[in-house]
Amino acid sequence: MASESTVSRILDGIGRWFSSAGEALPLGARIPSVTVPDDSGTAVNLSGMGATGWLLVYFYPRADTPGCTKQACSLRDSYADLLDLGAHVYGASLDSVERQKEFRAKHHLPFPLLADTEAELAEAFGVPHSFGFTRRQAFLFKDGVLVWRDLSAATEQQAADALSAIRSANA
Repeated sequence: MASESTVSRILDGIGRWFSSAGEALPLGARIPSVTVPDDSGTAVNLSGMGATGWLLVYFYPRADTPGCTKQACSLRDSYADLLDLGAHVYGASLDSVERQKEFRAKHHLPFPLLADTEAELAEAFGVPHSFGFTRRQAFLFKDGVLVWRDLSAATEQQAADALSAIRSANA
């Protein structure tokens, strides 16, 4: 039989997963200063990477699962268009460095994947997470400031949605 503390942790986790999207990083916020490793093990602090220009940070539940693969490949297939508009892309999940490395290599992803194993990045962005999964969400920054967010990010539409947001902001 599960102990009371185990049940409490499970219920707390379920509550965070289904928590309201109102906790997400608000529009106008600066990029959180959190350092996590990328798929090569290199420490990355997004606040430095996105201080100028466009930066898209997208969260996905689990590397190499069907929906997450569609989301990543959507961005891969439109990566040249994103670069043409000056956008840099980072994917993030709670997966290990090794799992991110394998996912990136298997699907030939041209952008880094962040291994947020302690959920520090997810917490800083207000992305719900539980049981080793994050909710699928995307955040677009211009010169370090959040200008667009998708709190129920699409899989196959992720690139189109991000490109539309950049083009609208540039118009």
